[in-house]
Amino acid sequence: MAEKESAARPRAVVLVSGGMDSAVAIAAARAEGFDCYALSVDYGQRHHSELAASQRVAAAFAAIDHKTVHIDLRALGGSALTADIEVPESPSSGIPVTYVPARNTIMLSVAMGWAEVLGARDVYCGVNAVDYSGYPDCRPEFIEAFERLAQLATKAGVEGAGFHVHAPLMRMSKADIVRRGLELGVDFAMTVSCYQADDAGRACRRCDACRLRAQGFDEAGVADPTRYV
Repeated sequence: MAEKESAARPRAVVLVSGGMDSAVAIAAARAEGFDCYALSVDYGQRHHSELAASQRVAAAFAAIDHKTVHIDLRALGGSALTADIEVPESPSSGIPVTYVPARNTIMLSVAMGWAEVLGARDVYCGVNAVDYSGYPDCRPEFIEAFERLAQLATKAGVEGAGFHVHAPLMRMSKADIVRRGLELGVDFAMTVSCYQADDAGRACRRCDACRLRAQGFDEAGVADPTRYV
């Protein structure tokens, strides 16, 4: 159930995928005093159980509203998450085939649009550039460039109100993210990170997302609550 909005708190739109990183991002936004509006994107990903997880995460952190926007990136293909391409089960060099072209640009653009409608000036996302798969749209340079774009592309930006894109996990290791999440009360058992999780949200244990997630819990010295096939 959505929480009643407080007139004393500013609004923020938070991208919530259902994974561990976005769960910590919305927890951080709440802790920093924002009323949170959760935004998830059904982009045609093969792992739809993460969208069910996004509902759990949004509810757990008392989102005022939670929207799921449908943008079918299967029409473009080019990724193991949106096309008939096998998900790799071992680390690879370079940008992996699980990279979804333009995904974060599209998601942040939609979040920016909803923020402008809401009169919000803050957008949160869980991108990370330390323990990650090497995606170009998870780097600090990308977030900084998008924030500059937001000042030029919106009525709010042109009129001087501006936007701030928060990426509180950007420079954290996965172990740091686990520790921070626990400090903020995140129940990681409700999240789904696996690139090919089954309909029940059980993880494969073999893909890059599973490997990084398990590594984070191990290095943090915390029991891994992930449900595996």
